[in-house]
Amino acid sequence: MRVLLVGAGGVGSAAVAIAARRTFFETMVVADYDAARAARAVAGRDARFVAVRVDASSAEAVTALCREHRITHVLNAVDPRFVMPIFEGAYAAGADYLDMAMSLSRRHPSRPYAETGVKLGDEQFAVAGQWEAAGRLALCGIGVEPGLSDIFARYAADELFREIDEIGVRDGANLTVDGYDFAPSFSIWTTIEECLNPPVIWEAGRGWFTTEPFSEPEVFDFPEGIGPVECVNVEHEEVLLIPRWVSAKRVTFKYGLGAEFIEVLRTLHKLGLDSTTPVRVGDVSVSPRDVVAACLPDPATLGDRMRGKTCAGTLVTGVGTDGRPRKVYLYHVVDNEWSMREYGHQAVVWQTAVNPVVALELLATGAWSATGVLGPEALPPTPFLTLLTTYGTPWTLEDR
Repeated sequence: MRVLLVGAGGVGSAAVAIAARRTFFETMVVADYDAARAARAVAGRDARFVAVRVDASSAEAVTALCREHRITHVLNAVDPRFVMPIFEGAYAAGADYLDMAMSLSRRHPSRPYAETGVKLGDEQFAVAGQWEAAGRLALCGIGVEPGLSDIFARYAADELFREIDEIGVRDGANLTVDGYDFAPSFSIWTTIEECLNPPVIWEAGRGWFTTEPFSEPEVFDFPEGIGPVECVNVEHEEVLLIPRWVSAKRVTFKYGLGAEFIEVLRTLHKLGLDSTTPVRVGDVSVSPRDVVAACLPDPATLGDRMRGKTCAGTLVTGVGTDGRPRKVYLYHVVDNEWSMREYGHQAVVWQTAVNPVVALELLATGAWSATGVLGPEALPPTPFLTLLTTYGTPWTLEDR
């Protein structure tokens, strides 16, 4: 296996640190628009790692890089704006493709808080037949959420339930960052995108529909000392992926943002600072959202100031295999102290990065094999969950 990793930011650099301990691949080419950042990501690693520069907005550049290095698998670790050129570049080069976020949505032009417009991943699913005909795999949404959360849903359907009423992904943390009043632990660009877009819900008999941002607040009690966190509906890929392969009456995604974070996001929206449309400032044009991102600390640099744990999980309710009502929360917790000590990367980016590396290893060994444009729940969950545990980061099933 010869891997092209596009993006040497927080998640990409964490993926390098995780992959460096495994032996399943021959080469990993780490590419970034900033050549120096790519070089930092591979510094001190063995000869399998190579740093190069790439413009991720150019499908042709991605294709050329794949051909130059005889790439078999492209791992996309940049933000969703660049999904389609990397996806298309991998296809043109004859490589398989993995990402952790799918192609962007566009809201319904007249009823954005009732009907879907272009949904997350629609552009990728539109060409699924081409990928399948070519014998190539695009494994989409294989981070932690989406990714591990989807695998939990498939495992619950296969092993724990006879009938599922709701699959609800619930994400929360008790992370704090010393010295900052406001410092998101993940890309603020992506956070704004998913939190201010109309959230999508799926229901049997109705299909996909949208609602208002931050709707249906609920307090969810997260395990391992994190405790109760208010969670709200947020646009996320799981709702667009899980119903394609897992039978359930309802699918939701709720994010534990907290009141302060929600108020900041609402203020950004009121001021137009969430916009990606460039505005003229003096002699330059700049996207307001890019300005916000530039004003905040890089999440990848916050690990030594961060305290606490992050939890990703899937709450499943329905009828168990014994015919009795059942509710389970399948989850994965990462303690920032552990991830910093073991890998030198903060918990949120590390938790995201470990899952595509596990997936690459399953593809390399043949434990996973498929063609087309697929989500993680389209593949057998047990091999993934078993291998994840051997990486030193076990998952947990909790009856509720």
